[in-house]
Amino acid sequence: MTTPVTRAERGRAARKRVSRSAHAHWIPPVDRPDPVAVLERQGRDRLPELLPIRYGRMAASPFAFLRGAAAVMAGDLASRPHTGLTVQLCGDAHLLNFGLYASPERTLLFDLNDFDETFPGPFEWDVQRLAASVSVAGRENGYPEAKVRRAVVETVAAYRATMRRLARQGELTVWYEHIDAESLLPLVRSARRRRRVASSLTRARRRTSLQAVGKLTETVDGRRRIVHDPPLLEPAGAADMASLRKIFSDYRSTLAEERRLLLDRYRFVDAARKVVGVGSVGTRCFIVLLAGRDLDDPLFLQIKEARKSVLEEHLPNGPYVHPGHRVVAGQRLMQAAGDIFLGWMTGPQGRAFYWRQLRDMKGSADVAGMSPADLLGYARLCGTALARAHARSGDRVAIAAYLGGADTFEQAVADFAFRYADQTAADHTALGAAVAAGVVRATPEV
Repeated sequence: MTTPVTRAERGRAARKRVSRSAHAHWIPPVDRPDPVAVLERQGRDRLPELLPIRYGRMAASPFAFLRGAAAVMAGDLASRPHTGLTVQLCGDAHLLNFGLYASPERTLLFDLNDFDETFPGPFEWDVQRLAASVSVAGRENGYPEAKVRRAVVETVAAYRATMRRLARQGELTVWYEHIDAESLLPLVRSARRRRRVASSLTRARRRTSLQAVGKLTETVDGRRRIVHDPPLLEPAGAADMASLRKIFSDYRSTLAEERRLLLDRYRFVDAARKVVGVGSVGTRCFIVLLAGRDLDDPLFLQIKEARKSVLEEHLPNGPYVHPGHRVVAGQRLMQAAGDIFLGWMTGPQGRAFYWRQLRDMKGSADVAGMSPADLLGYARLCGTALARAHARSGDRVAIAAYLGGADTFEQAVADFAFRYADQTAADHTALGAAVAAGVVRATPEV
């Protein structure tokens, strides 16, 4: 068995491959792919009628562009040397991919909540993407550069401090570590803002399938059906409906036995195609309405297409062949507690999908409405949650030893984050130029 001393030595040895101060550097390579071309390549196998919505959402601001450009940043990070200290990466760890959700015990937790790009890779890639998102968001909010830098530094410092703390803990202690949603309240200084956060927690607790029925369905000729709100929410056609009923049965087999029994107590009512997110727009996504005891006992499930992670072309092969299995396994590994209905299967034309609950007390932050102090507190919480997730899958002792006791790593990553914010602004401008030139078509504000 490898001892903690040996593991720590491995972490410190990684500094010879990539020093902590080397993380500061960002100079785009001369052969850097055109960012718009990267996005267009991603779109080749997506639903073409939805791509203008994706480009319209990304063109709205540099932060929106960053959210949708995980593939662009993956290529940029892969062009740099890395530590070789592998964890299960989120792959898209920006500020809005953290949030609230319910544990199976109905406790409201704060954690990562998007795993479409999850894949094993060097821990610093997630940290750098999170730091860059803090820098871009802070600038977009008009904060002074000094306050933006402090928020970035504190984000990475929280990651380092949490990783060093967990490196001293036993395996079960690390596995059971979680962040209760009530941890958000002490981070907020003003009483007014604290009331707003408390209200957000209350709203998240109310975001259930029962609430979704009131918002997303209507009764037509005595039958409950999902409302039509094109192009964002459209009824599933006859062929899609038949396929969904079939893959619903296949998905059932990926659940634990007791959860299959629970799922069997629901019946299929209706389904619709739904547009979600920024980077995911154009992938095939559906929502399914199920009824349990009666129509007042609903369950909404989301079926989302799983594709190759944007990280896969830059890293060694991962352990999962099926993209849906990759997403589900990554989420189960990284989240403190998982969705009981999380599963995967293969759909029509051999496409991979995964299933999860559509609404299960989920909530996200309003980053644009935060004060500099609130952004700092929220970003620190994200850094803490990211370290907890990485500690479950990677060698936390080696990573903690690599990071060390000084602030070298966070200062370097802050330098990178500012430089990459400049890159993001330039890439956002390039997308705007491509839209203006008719290279890509964008539908704004949808």
